Amino acid sequence: MSIDIRKALKKFLPHLRQAHDASLNEADTVQRLIKFFEDVLGYDALTDISREAEMKGKYVDVALKVDGAIRLLVEAKAGGEKLRDRHIEQAQSYASRNNYHWVVLTNGTEWILYHLTFGEGIEYSRAFTVDLMKDDDIDSSAEKLALLHKHCVKRGLLDEFWERTTALSPAAIGRSLFLEEVLGVLRREIRRQTDVLIDQEDLAEAIHGMLSPEAREQIGPLKIRKRKGVTKRAAAEDAPARAATAATDPAPPPPPSPTA
Repeated sequence: MSIDIRKALKKFLPHLRQAHDASLNEADTVQRLIKFFEDVLGYDALTDISREAEMKGKYVDVALKVDGAIRLLVEAKAGGEKLRDRHIEQAQSYASRNNYHWVVLTNGTEWILYHLTFGEGIEYSRAFTVDLMKDDDIDSSAEKLALLHKHCVKRGLLDEFWERTTALSPAAIGRSLFLEEVLGVLRREIRRQTDVLIDQEDLAEAIHGMLSPEAREQIGPLKIRKRKGVTKRAAAEDAPARAATAATDPAPPPPPSPTA
């Protein structure tokens, strides 16, 4: 269960909004952020917060530690400055050299959390965004920012959040939705309800067309896949569903009677 930071966030919020309205410079914004990390997110200013961490000539504004190990990198911008993905380039370089997977970009009121992966290159995904200038979204913002709390990071809640987020992403759902056996279940159910047997490719195209442009972009080109390496356990778990759908399939017509 995540930590409730709503009270602490609402108490500190005027300081962040004042920085936004005054277009506070980056250095002064960082000072307020450090106080925010201490008062709202539970980090110790002496042991958990490092400023301008450096590695091979690459700097990051703030590094947040848990049990002495850096877990979050923070790239800060001046109050009210518009945030862009390119602003994390320096933090990305620093993160890739140290295998850090989380980068926060913020100007005090707008927050973007990125998850980084390192393969052939550096890839990043937005985990969440928060806008503290919107009064009607404070509770939701508090719930997201609470994932950055020291105790949530320590207990693995931030990593669990990312696992759930990726599991429910259009890309992950699309990989499952366009499996042959999943489409087969849908075809059987449609036939049960309408008495019409739909071609597998036609069904896949219809589903793909129902998705938003953003979802289709994440899923990529439509491709019907076969599941690989089905384990005995997975087969056993799927058996009840297969049996249930098979029971609803129309029975095949009897063979014609032989003529005399």
